[in-house]
Amino acid sequence: MKNKFYNYIQFQKRLSPHSVIAYQNDVNQFQQYIHYQYGLTNFNEVKYTFVRSWIVSLMEKGLSAKSIHRKISSIKALYKFLRKEGLIDVNPVEKVNLPKVSHDLPVFLTENQTNDLFDRVEFFDDYYGKRDKTILLLFYSTGIRLSELISLNESDVDICGQAIKVLGKRKKQRIIPITKELEIILEEFIALKKLRFLNVEKDESYLFLTDKGKKLYPNYVYRIVKKYLGVVSTNKKKSPHVLRHTFATHMLDNGAELNAVKELLGHANLSATQVYTHNTVEKLKSIYKQAHPKA
Repeated sequence: MKNKFYNYIQFQKRLSPHSVIAYQNDVNQFQQYIHYQYGLTNFNEVKYTFVRSWIVSLMEKGLSAKSIHRKISSIKALYKFLRKEGLIDVNPVEKVNLPKVSHDLPVFLTENQTNDLFDRVEFFDDYYGKRDKTILLLFYSTGIRLSELISLNESDVDICGQAIKVLGKRKKQRIIPITKELEIILEEFIALKKLRFLNVEKDESYLFLTDKGKKLYPNYVYRIVKKYLGVVSTNKKKSPHVLRHTFATHMLDNGAELNAVKELLGHANLSATQVYTHNTVEKLKSIYKQAHPKA
């Protein structure tokens, strides 16, 4: 049952490798729980009360409501698949009530902080400095995800057309325009990269490489972003996603249509993009309180 489900989400639903691993971990954890608590080995023997019991045990372990939602989402997907395949008659997760999730607003940089990042922070005038600035500017100028940046190939960059080709979630491709500033720095970076790895065996196709010429990995990029965001921001969060949030928030603040931002971010539905409108509303409230005599 499990292997059929994993093949389904990997090859038919085309989830990312990271998402597939997360689903596998959640399903295995649930299977271990029902085996330990109820002596069950088959998913078709699970009852609604067993799922509720698992949720309670996760809450007692201190898991956040958001983490519990994600785990139950994995189990729901499993049972939806089993029902579709005719392997079960009743879905025990269908009517499960979940703990409420508090929706925190996305953390982002102000426009002044962003200007400081690219105009006042000193980047070394060599390959490494140019690489770091290009990574940061690419995140902010396009709003791409960390996984998308890591997977970018040199061939995905269209300097003449001022655009990049991005392979997003579920292998959905999108074209994102780039600014003149980003176009120039990309050209300079690619030229320096060729000199840096002239006589070094490297992963040829990838746009960004480690010092040893290998494909970048998430923690490598996290360290770069955290280093520079720490100079301009006191926010606790200093991740690549902060720059993605900043891109979306600044676009909406400056008049971009919500649907356009949705397409640029590669969101599957509009509800995922609407979270950024809350930042804009909060900004308007702040301005109103400062400016209106009766506020």
